[in-house]
Amino acid sequence: MTVGTARIHDSAPLHVSGQAQYCDDIVLPENALHAAFGMSPIAHGRIRALDLASVAAAPGVAAIAVAADVPGENNYGGAVHDDPIFAAELVQYAGQPIFAVAASSMRAARIAARRAKLDLTPLPALLDIRAALAAESYVLPSQTMRRGDPHAQLGSAPRRLSSTVVIGGQDHFYLEGHIAVAIPQEDRGMLVHSSTQHPTEVQSIVAHALGLSSNQVVVQCRRMGGGFGGKESQAALIAAAAAVLARKAGRPVKLRLDRDTDMVMTGKRHDFIADYEAGFDDAGRLIALSVMLASRCGYSADLSGPVNDRAMFHIDNAYYLEHVEITSHRCKTHTVSNTAFRGFGGPQGMMVIEAVLDDIARTLNLDPLDVRRANLYGIGERNVTHYGQVVEANRLPEIFDRLERTSEYARRRSEVRRWNAAQPFIKRGLALTPVKFGIAFTSTLFNQAGALLQVYTDGTVLLNHGGTEMGQGLHVKVAQVVAAELGLPLSAIRITATDTSKVPNTSATAASSGSDLNGKAAQAAAITIRERLVAVASQKYAVAPEEVCFADGHVQAGTQRLTFAALARNAHEARVSLSATGYYRTPKIHWDRDAKRGRPFYYFAFGAAVAEVAVDTLTGETQLLRLDILHDVGASLNPAIDLGQIEGGFLQGVGWLTSEELYWNGEGQLGTHAPSTYKIPTARDWPADARVELLPAAPNSEETIFRSKAVGEPPLMLAISVFHAIRDACAACGPAGCLPELTAPATPEAVLRAVSALRPRHAA
Repeated sequence: MTVGTARIHDSAPLHVSGQAQYCDDIVLPENALHAAFGMSPIAHGRIRALDLASVAAAPGVAAIAVAADVPGENNYGGAVHDDPIFAAELVQYAGQPIFAVAASSMRAARIAARRAKLDLTPLPALLDIRAALAAESYVLPSQTMRRGDPHAQLGSAPRRLSSTVVIGGQDHFYLEGHIAVAIPQEDRGMLVHSSTQHPTEVQSIVAHALGLSSNQVVVQCRRMGGGFGGKESQAALIAAAAAVLARKAGRPVKLRLDRDTDMVMTGKRHDFIADYEAGFDDAGRLIALSVMLASRCGYSADLSGPVNDRAMFHIDNAYYLEHVEITSHRCKTHTVSNTAFRGFGGPQGMMVIEAVLDDIARTLNLDPLDVRRANLYGIGERNVTHYGQVVEANRLPEIFDRLERTSEYARRRSEVRRWNAAQPFIKRGLALTPVKFGIAFTSTLFNQAGALLQVYTDGTVLLNHGGTEMGQGLHVKVAQVVAAELGLPLSAIRITATDTSKVPNTSATAASSGSDLNGKAAQAAAITIRERLVAVASQKYAVAPEEVCFADGHVQAGTQRLTFAALARNAHEARVSLSATGYYRTPKIHWDRDAKRGRPFYYFAFGAAVAEVAVDTLTGETQLLRLDILHDVGASLNPAIDLGQIEGGFLQGVGWLTSEELYWNGEGQLGTHAPSTYKIPTARDWPADARVELLPAAPNSEETIFRSKAVGEPPLMLAISVFHAIRDACAACGPAGCLPELTAPATPEAVLRAVSALRPRHAA
């Protein structure tokens, strides 16, 4: 059985040998051009004049495209059409594309783009969340979600607390930047190779930009060098610009962003602020909570609607909120439009409730773990979310009990106290935080998938599905599913590039749903083929269908044993189709957007982490000393891939909350646009003592693919334990009951600010 076993990533040998082909490796036709953007240097202004004569005269230049050169719709926005491919009259962020140029080489195109003469009239710019709130500047209407009577309950609560939570953004920093290759085809068609998580959306945007129908545009993606949400909607801009230039020049065009341009031009994880007021009792149990959530969305809507919705959904994280009100503001600023990022708003919502409970625990001088445990969702009671979904098959109490025991939390808590009492400068902190993450697209429409399966007479299988591979191991998991259904070795299954001409109308590979959706679709196609083969074997060998079994590349039909290839040949000779499509749509989910009630998620993934850190209170430096993770992946399709996702997701979350600081200057220009100024984690940030475990014997209660659970996004939120361990260490610098004012990311500067704010009060 291939499912449930540890298998290497299907492209691993190609990755380590340098043979894996990415978009930039595609061999181009001899007449291909290379493109570059010309961008706005200011955050907000009107375009008075655009002089591109020097650009056109530059060596090697073959074509220039501006807004007027777009044959169709000058837009790459998906849900809301408010994202121009090229700004025509108004620029709304520093880095916004105004034109693109195609030349004989990438260097020639980039040099030419810098020769443009822009005459821009600056306008006042809103650059941060507070400024946008004051101006009531929003990209979408604000939303409110409410349960119970939070205001009355706050008024009567025995204890009340209010504060602000500040949560920074994050750049995706995928190893492969944005890139597209557009190749004109016969009869006005266009072939686009795109590094995208959403080939169908790229197909649609390119078609609309060129004034074509969808069947005239084919988008392919064999693999990406990372995506993390950054290539869900924003890849359409690069593909559309390349296609417009290719149409104008009548030649293939490759458009690849360098790292600086990629970071300046494309969106990031939304930064948030949250003002909250909490009512609670002496045991730390929440009675009522009121939260104002506000995020910096940038100049356009992009995916800010569903991102902020998910932040509202996940503001409970793992905790029962009986009386709660959440008001969500989607702020318009003159900065790049923020977009999807692993967790999709969920991490920011979880950060808020974890800060609330941590503040309550410190106010009451209780262990934060005890307060978290007191507020956990229950089993059979206190088990309905604030949006009306029952938390079924709740693994949280089991995970808490097991992890608290295996991590030796109680002993280590005592050791941390003794250490901090004896050490004046190096403080230690410890935290256990949980994760409850809903799995499904919150927009019900996208919870569907298709697959195309073709069996050849030599017994090999070619598989195509709507999901995209960005390093997460989706393809090998789906191949394992097909191999299991057909009783074949994994080596018999080959997966081809995601291709809109093979599987149409696909959803983005996002929301942690890649395996759930595409695995089920591929399984459906494999079952169709298997049933056809069973019928052939049953008739040929005069046995009942239930006597036909597939295993180890062979078929047993009663007493007759033959190879899978032999049966495939028999089917072909009998004129039975060996090609099938598969389709799947997620059951049970529904959502009433007006009432803010329903079941937006098919199920929940659970997990928890214990982090222990050391903090140098003189420099602000932090070090993760030990990590204990227990994570629920259901019945794992591939434990090796799942462990890799857990470890990688966790460390990416650590970067978000400790080192990856985005900085815009007073003019709205991004200052952290290269690895020299923007610091992602490295192997050196992995703790010397790391114990990562999959929750055993925990199959999904829902009928997912082989009872597995999604694993792409939930592990990132395990890193919240590191932030709160750092906060725990900072608290050791102040008196009992102090609330360290630590903002995320907890950079050395942020840590020093938090510590210095505590020490004078302590000394007094």
